[in-house]
Amino acid sequence: MYPRIRDLREDRELNQTQVAKMLGMSQTGYSKYETGESDIPTAVLIKLAAFYGPASITCSG
Repeated sequence: MYPRIRDLREDRELNQTQVAKMLGMSQTGYSKYETGESDIPTAVLIKLAAFYGPASITCSG
């Protein structure tokens, strides 16, 4: 899951700050999701799925 959200962001040529702003959080907090340092809450997964498209975000890693 963690590498996938980084790949999705990079495919859209976005930086972490831009995605973090869309999620209403800090860049540092978002970075921890991409590195696997923090688990991604369900509410954040829902926002990411709405942004990238539901098929883009899967539960399989």
